[in-house]
Amino acid sequence: MAPQRYNSGMALKEVIALIDAEIAALKQARALLATGSAVTIAKRKPGRPPKVQPDTAKAPKRKKKRNLSPEGRAHIAEAAKKRWAAQKKAAAK
Repeated sequence: MAPQRYNSGMALKEVIALIDAEIAALKQARALLATGSAVTIAKRKPGRPPKVQPDTAKAPKRKKKRNLSPEGRAHIAEAAKKRWAAQKKAAAK
C-alpha cells in the first residue's frame, strides 16, 4: 500500500487548486522582476566598504583642556602626603 501524501480531509482538487494559485503568484513575481519595475538592489563590490566621513559642520566641539594651577597641584600633593602619613602611622601600630 502506498503512503498517504495528503491530509485525508483535503481533496486532491483542493491541493491542485492551491498549487495553481502558488504558481500564478510566482509567475506574477517573476514578471515584475523581469520588467525591472521592482526595486533594484545595487551589487556590492568585494572588500570592506569605505568609511563614511562625517560632516565638518556637525563635528562635535572639543572641550577646552583644563590645566591645574601650581597652587592646586601643591594642595593635592600636601593632602596626599597627609594621607600617606596616616596610613604609615596606622600600619606601624
